[in-house]
This record gives sequence, C-alpha cells and structure tokens, in this order.
Amino acid sequence: MDFDLKNLGMTEEKLFSFHEHSDLESEKITAPRYSYWQSVLRVFFRKKSNIVILCLFVFLIAFAYIYPALTEYNRFGELLNPDAKHLSPSAALDYFGWNIKYILGTGASGQSTFDAIWDGSRISISMAFICGAVNMTIGVILGAVWGFSKTVDSIMMAVYNVIGNVPYILLISVVMMLFKPTFWTLVLAMTLTGWLYIAYAIRIQVVIIRDREYNLASKCLGTSTFKIAMKNILPFMTSIIVTMLATEIPSYISYEVFLSYIGRGISEMTLGRLIYEAESAMVTSGWEFEFWSPVAISAIITVVLYVVGQNLGDASDPRTHM
Repeated sequence: MDFDLKNLGMTEEKLFSFHEHSDLESEKITAPRYSYWQSVLRVFFRKKSNIVILCLFVFLIAFAYIYPALTEYNRFGELLNPDAKHLSPSAALDYFGWNIKYILGTGASGQSTFDAIWDGSRISISMAFICGAVNMTIGVILGAVWGFSKTVDSIMMAVYNVIGNVPYILLISVVMMLFKPTFWTLVLAMTLTGWLYIAYAIRIQVVIIRDREYNLASKCLGTSTFKIAMKNILPFMTSIIVTMLATEIPSYISYEVFLSYIGRGISEMTLGRLIYEAESAMVTSGWEFEFWSPVAISAIITVVLYVVGQNLGDASDPRTHM
C-alpha cells in the first residue's frame, strides 16, 4: 500500500534519519549496577523492626564493654558490711542513695547486682565471639574442601562418625574437669570439636552445588580444589554461613550458663556463674532479684543475638534482593 508523505504533514527527513552505530555504546549494560552488600543492608533496614533490634543489640554490646570500664566494680567491697547484703532494689536505693549501681539490689557479698551482671556479660559475650570466630573459620574452610574433595571426604566422614556421635556438652564437661576451669579452658573446650559440626553442615551444602557446570569447567581447566571451593562455592553460601553464625554465638552463651549452673563452669563471674551462685535466692523471699536479673539479661542477650543474625542471614540471600 502506498502512502502519501504529504498527507502526514512531515517531510521525509523528519520521518527517516540515519542512526550511527557505536560498538562501545552497544556493549554498555542498561541495568542498574548491583552491589551485593548494599543490597543486603537495603533489605535488612527495610524492616523497621530490624532497626529497633539492631539498636538494642548495639546498646547491649556497648554497655557490656563500656560500663564495666567506667565503673570500679569490687565484688567484695561491702563484704564486711552485713547491712548491705541481699538488699532488694528499693532497700538498696534507700540505703546507698540513688545510684544506677543499685537499681537491681545487692548480692550475697553486698556487691551491686547491676555491676555484677554487666561485668559477667562482658566475659560471656567475649567468650561467645571468640568461640564463634574460631569454629566458623575452621568449619567453613574445612567444610568447603571436605565437600569438594572425595579424598578428604572419606577421611573426615570417619572422624565425624566417631566424634560427631558423642554429645557436645559431654565433651565440654570432660575437658573442663581435666583442666583448670578458666576462660581459655572453656574456649578450648568449645572449639576443640565445635568446628566439626559446622564443617559437616557446610559439606552438605557444598555437595549440592559442587557438580554444577561452572565448577566442572573450572576443574577441567586445571583449577585447584581449594581455589574452586574458595572462589566458586563459598561466595554462594554467604546467607547460609551468616544464618549458622546467628545460631552458634548465642548457643555458646547458653552452654556457658548451663555448665556454670551444674557446677562445671569457669572461675570468673560470668552470667552463668552469677546464676549458679544465686540459685538459693530464687526461692528466698526478697532475694529474687539476685537470681532473675542475670537470667533475664542472659535471655535478652541470647535472643537479640539470634534475631539479629537470623534477619541478617535472610537479607544475605540474593533471592531477597529483587
């Protein structure tokens, strides 16, 4: 069908124009630039509840480390003063005057329960972070190689079948009985085999993705097993690793509290040790704050660490970045 260009009210030059081709322009990607960690933070802070929980997390960590450094906590400072022992919060404030140190009352030695809790929190949180760093580092690296190398797999499966079936808490208790119960003894007990369970979990995830096409291509090109595991596999498991870390760190605090409660804890006044020594106060009228205060703080710290880690693990999943 023929068209009369004059009826369109436009000249041929306006209707048709020559467009120059540029090889450089054709190679440009029109999609917006993607940043993994920016996307993680964007997804994480999208939920207002995460902001509240993160602020609570920062407050707890900062208070546990800053407050004990600014105050002079002396557990036996009022030991010879019988009137200062086992005071309720109201009685302690009346006796000592208004001071944040005594808003939770005093303990069996006349010490400030508030100061004792935050000094113990510092020790418990430090222990949890150190154990988490050691176990996750060894577990993730070894688990990646374990899942990709059949030689390592045969050896490590034999090790796991022997050690993995022994209750973890039993191993920790035995180590604490064999050595002097100190902070570093507890760290040793929790990291002696703690990495094995993490490595096995990572191994399962690696087995699922190790035979994908790009990994087979890298292997055919002569890439080492270690490099394939570190470069091709672990970056795709960030969300899984963060989620595992979210469960590991709070669990170490729970283990420490449990060990101290059954009398197998360390000599330092951790949260667990405070709960253990205040056990009798739980059923004594007027002394309840000595027991329930460290219980409440340990529960809050554990829950906050877990929730922050879980939500960060969800935000680390690339499928949530769409």
